[in-house]
Amino acid sequence: MRLLYSIGIVLYGLLLRILAPFYGKARLMVTGRKDWYKMMKQTVDSTQKHIWFHFASLGEFEQGRPVLESVRNTYSDHKIIVTFYSPSGFEIRKNTALADYVFYLPYDTAQNARLFLDLINPSFAVFTKYEYWYYFFEGLYRRGIPLFLISAIFRPDQIFFQTYGNFFLQILGYVTYFFVQNEESVRLLKEFGIRNAGLAGDTRFDRVVDLPKSKKMIPEVIQFVGEHPTLVAGSTWPQDEQMLRELFADYPAYKLILAPHEIHESHLASIFALWPNALRFSNMASYDPVTIADARVLVIDNIGMLSSLYGYGQIAYIGGGFGVGIHNTLEAATYGIPVLFGPNFRKFQEAKDLVQNGAGFSIESVRELHKAFAALQDCGFRQEAGKLAREYVLQNAGATPIIMKYLKSNLVKV
Repeated sequence: MRLLYSIGIVLYGLLLRILAPFYGKARLMVTGRKDWYKMMKQTVDSTQKHIWFHFASLGEFEQGRPVLESVRNTYSDHKIIVTFYSPSGFEIRKNTALADYVFYLPYDTAQNARLFLDLINPSFAVFTKYEYWYYFFEGLYRRGIPLFLISAIFRPDQIFFQTYGNFFLQILGYVTYFFVQNEESVRLLKEFGIRNAGLAGDTRFDRVVDLPKSKKMIPEVIQFVGEHPTLVAGSTWPQDEQMLRELFADYPAYKLILAPHEIHESHLASIFALWPNALRFSNMASYDPVTIADARVLVIDNIGMLSSLYGYGQIAYIGGGFGVGIHNTLEAATYGIPVLFGPNFRKFQEAKDLVQNGAGFSIESVRELHKAFAALQDCGFRQEAGKLAREYVLQNAGATPIIMKYLKSNLVKV
């Protein structure tokens, strides 16, 4: 199986190079990893002490950020190295002040793992939620370097726990300790002989709990919203947008702030085809006050504002639920507003909890979206749902102190 895994990694890298001339994301992944060893060797001082954080993409970075901040403050004599797998993380956070070095993670081959670990020789490594790379994990294990998984979550349908998944289960055996989100994950790991796991919770709660206090004041958004009730739709995809267009035809008093998941021009063009009179955030300075007052839709064509935008709405819609899965619901819930999303949410513990608590509402069709949105026009019902959302965030914050207490108690050699 290890041979097949290695072949798969090589073939994947080859496929990306083939696609690079045609797809921007593939091109960034290829160019970002080109001559990675030479670049790192010229940049990283191997005589320094390092701590390695890896994130799959931007979402995992924001999820693990509270721990990254705490580790940076606690181990100030170390240099922080951050790696990303996806361009959505690297391109946006490559200049973050929370890290001394930011790189793309090299492809997971035996040689790459050896060269990478020789260069940085971390005191310990922290991965957030996803991504289990055989050669990097094995390399850390063989060198005696602690590896921690934070905000991890496991389900019985994952490949680790299938009859054909022994190789992938072996990867989990290289982890020093799992800080998991729920008791189900602890029990599942124990069933398969992995006992070095404990319930800490999801560090995303720590990331979002104080967002209402630090919400950015965005004059353009304030001007657009005015006194109108507003729906903030975050990380939307085309199917979400089509449904929202049909919904908004029946709610002329509402305004819509739309922050699509992808902001390439072809996607933006499809949005403006749905709402020809929508405003574009990057062009706000060019609109006169009457145009802004009359507009019903504001399209956010940049990244990094969404966590503040939810603070301008009475209801939130989270995209992705008609695809592989919904995006971050907690950034909206922390503002004390009810959250709507599509049916593919069951891989996300917080979304399931929000539904169970009466703060989140899953819809499977335009008809159900209309029904849920209509119910939320009752001010008392809407405010109660929002209150429950905020209480849920407050009650579940605190994973970071648990993780930091463990690190301080067990990393005696660092």
